Amino acid sequence: MSNMLESLVARVQLLEDREALRNLIAHYGPLADSGDSEAVSQLWDVAGSYEVLGFAKATGQQAIAGLIESDEHQSLMRDGCAHLLGPAALTITGDSAVATGHSIVFRRSDTGFIVYRVSANHWQFTRGPNGWLVSHRTNALLNGDEAARALLHPYPAS
Repeated sequence: MSNMLESLVARVQLLEDREALRNLIAHYGPLADSGDSEAVSQLWDVAGSYEVLGFAKATGQQAIAGLIESDEHQSLMRDGCAHLLGPAALTITGDSAVATGHSIVFRRSDTGFIVYRVSANHWQFTRGPNGWLVSHRTNALLNGDEAARALLHPYPAS
């Protein structure tokens, strides 16, 4: 009976972790679209990083908030935009996790919304005392480059 209980506890913990990670990823888009740079930065741990290949790399919560406050992002918001993420494939190992998936950014134009950017995403997470946080996210435009496709593997070559 003890083994069954331990197994059940482990399975419930895994389900709770998956839900927490999916929820964390799901929060990014609405927070980015609302311009809440502080809340976006709080999704990352204090030393976390966010790299958009070919555009920018930000390390630390203040720098990550700066991406949302940047002229490029503010221009997207003025036009009207929507960041959609997921679903993400998750691999959880203890207090570390990896997620891979896609993101699409829509931008409003004179004729309606257009697809502005379709990207591959690779997320790394760590669980700390206050739950799961992003330790690193890499985002790359799916423009045919191998670097972007490589992000869709659970553990890309380093």
